[in-house]
Order: sequence, then C-alpha cells, then structure tokens
Amino acid sequence: MTDFTDAEVERYARHILLKEVGGVGQRKLMDAKVLVVGAGGLGSPAALYLAAAGIGTIGIIDADTVDLSNLQRQIAHTTDRIGMSKVESAAQAIHGINPGVNVVAMNKRFDASNALDIIKDYDIVADGSDNFETRFLINDACYFAEKPLVSAAILRFDGQLGTYKAYAPNEDGGHGPCYRCIFREAPPPGQIPSCAEAGVMGAMCGVMGSLQTTEVLKEIMGIGESLSGSLMVIDGLSTEFRKIKVKADPGCPLCGENPSITDLSSHMDSAGTTCAAAHG
Repeated sequence: MTDFTDAEVERYARHILLKEVGGVGQRKLMDAKVLVVGAGGLGSPAALYLAAAGIGTIGIIDADTVDLSNLQRQIAHTTDRIGMSKVESAAQAIHGINPGVNVVAMNKRFDASNALDIIKDYDIVADGSDNFETRFLINDACYFAEKPLVSAAILRFDGQLGTYKAYAPNEDGGHGPCYRCIFREAPPPGQIPSCAEAGVMGAMCGVMGSLQTTEVLKEIMGIGESLSGSLMVIDGLSTEFRKIKVKADPGCPLCGENPSITDLSSHMDSAGTTCAAAHG
C-alpha cells in the first residue's frame, strides 16, 4: 500500500482509520506542498492543522512581526515570541507539533513581483490574508498558475469560505467561479473596516482556519464534495452556516468570455511598483 514508519502509523492512525483517507490518502498529504499566505488569524490555525495532518511541505509568507495585539487570535504565536517574525514563529509552532514537516518560511511581502514564482512550487494555496488587494492578487495568480485556491475571510463574528478552480473544466465543459466572479473588485478604501478597526472574535479565526484546512485536505486527497461552486457564509453570533451556490460569471474580467485581466500588471500601481501585501 504505502511505506510508513512505525512512528508515522501511530501519529496518523486516526486518519488512516478513515475509509475516505486510509494509507493512500495519508501518503498524498505527506507528499503535498501547501502555500499559506499570511501567518495571522487565519494562517495560524491553518498552518497548525496542516502540520498536524502531515502535509509534507508548508510554505508560509508574511512580512510582519508578532505583536501583543495578535495573541488574542493568532494561536501560532506566543508571548515570548513578541517581536519575532511571524513566519519564524509559525515555523517553530509547526515543528513543535510535527518535526517531520518541511517549512519554507518567507519573511517578505507577497506581491505581483513574486506571486507566480512562489506559487509555482506548491500544489494548492490557502489564502489567510487580511486585505482585499492581496486576496485579488492571490486569486489572479492562482488562476494563471492553475493552482486551486481555498480562500477564507473573517470580520467581527462573520466568516466566508470558498474554493476556486476556474481554470479547471467541469463535466459540462464549463468551469467553476473564481473569486472575481463573486466579488468583482476591491471596495473603495474605507468602505469596509479592517479587523484592526472593527474587531474580530478570536475564536472565529479558529473556526474559519479549521474549515479552510479541511477543504485544503479534501482537495489534496480528492475526497468528498469540493466547495468549488459554493460560498460558505458563517454567522458566529447566530451560529448559522449557509452554503450558497455560485456560478462562473461570463463577464468576469479574469475567467470570463472576454477577459481584460491577462497578467498581474493590474496589481502594479501607477509608479510601476507592486501594491499588495499579506499580513494578519
């Protein structure tokens, strides 16, 4: 079936017992490479559960350092690591859970100048960024690189989750939506407050990061029903989960019938410099 050490069999026993996973599925996880963009409220639980699941290589990109205000929700970081780069802190947390995971820690901005070069080395991308500019950049880069994207977002008590594979044809010859099919473009600055301005329930980050990781693992193993073609909306205050069907937009500027976005140049500002960053 697959070759596991005795320690690996014991570590992943509860996965291997699942008929949908088994040894074959666990081997897929151990061979997989996942990129996590942002090591903050969403990236922290996602990275830890990816590590616990046995993902072979986890790439983490974030240019921020750990701050005291992060610790209410960013569970990969600890008080004694305040001031440390978030990616180094996350790497320490990952290795504390599973020393067998290869961590690629990138202490830099994720932007249009490096997005495609970084993404090409991974099988799937988990977007844990905290701003619209980066979310659109990740969506566009994943589309061009033909990499599945699992994107989560959270504000206050609310969360959203989607999987995007618009590059892949469906059985009917069409394709699923990309992020731009649902959210055409970033809202004007100041229209939607950031978590720093509006607040966020820390435990909701754990909820969304765990759901995001579940979808990543499903995509890697090819099990269950993909979230592609649906948008999951969670209201933490009312404990309501809604799964909304969404379709590809023929007029989408990225994946539509007459695309106007054909590269990442739209993510450059008027001075020709990149204008997106990932942090949380």
